[in-house]
Amino acid sequence: HGWSEALAGIKSPHVKYICPHAPVMPVSLNMNMAMPSWFDIIGLSPDSQEDEAGIKQAAENVKALIDQEVKNGIPSNRIILGGFSQGGALSLYTALTTQQKLAGVIALSCWLPLRASFPQGPISGVNKEIAVLQCHGDCDPLVPLMFGSLTVEKLKSMINPANVTFRTYAGMMHSSCIEEMMDVKQFIDKQLPPV
Repeated sequence: HGWSEALAGIKSPHVKYICPHAPVMPVSLNMNMAMPSWFDIIGLSPDSQEDEAGIKQAAENVKALIDQEVKNGIPSNRIILGGFSQGGALSLYTALTTQQKLAGVIALSCWLPLRASFPQGPISGVNKEIAVLQCHGDCDPLVPLMFGSLTVEKLKSMINPANVTFRTYAGMMHSSCIEEMMDVKQFIDKQLPPV
């Protein structure tokens, strides 16, 4: 709900916005207490074990949402995936593993999950030219800016580096800001002009 409110301020009339809720599940990092989560998070360091099965299942769920929109008449190359934190990580992973050609990815305050599972060098597949807007606060205590920086370098080795934009925001923590939302709006309007 929070993101649908944030998007309300930047909506373009010709674009449909869908903000799915993550399912509620026990999260290891949260002492196994249930919370909205796309997949389990075991730790927050770069060498932490990752919930591979959960990440892959969540990506399949996102691909099903894309399929539904395609059935509704929206070509996949007019669809942008986006998310914040875990949702951004899921958006990146899904875009890099799907056979559906997408218009772009908005990855806010996040990282690339299962990064070691990707081959070295450029990916083959329909999204090797995908446009990516990656944004990160330089004071993020939860997902450090270093994770964002490492992710953008990995992305630039996998897809056309000219299509990867990395923006940082001074003083921003694990959150968003007006400047970031304006950058998101500009990206959406550029990737999805009215038809």
